[in-house]
Amino acid sequence: QVQLVESGGGLVQAGGSLRLSCAASGLTLRNYAMAWFRQAPGKEREFVGTINWSGSMMDYTNSVKGRFTISRDNPKNTVYLQMNSLKPEDTAVYYCAATPTYNARRTGSYVYWGQGTPVTVSS
Repeated sequence: QVQLVESGGGLVQAGGSLRLSCAASGLTLRNYAMAWFRQAPGKEREFVGTINWSGSMMDYTNSVKGRFTISRDNPKNTVYLQMNSLKPEDTAVYYCAATPTYNARRTGSYVYWGQGTPVTVSS
């Protein structure tokens, strides 16, 4: 049974940092590109960023470029999202997801999803 479990969310002040983790089980992580999405209250789930299987390529949505960094540790079957200079508009539930195809930005391209971890940025 495949599971993706996010952790590391919480409450932080604007300008602060958080690091989210996504621990995978039941699959070999190096076979998948991974991504982070987020969903704010009343809004659709949106793409945040993605990383290819080896960690050599990443891509981000414009609103987080220069502030967020995705990384992965395949032997540990874990993906990370380092979030710096957080803004109130980053408040959302953050989800990790797995896909065989790198740089897919549509939710429908992703095979496996975690349950999400909430991030709240206060002003």
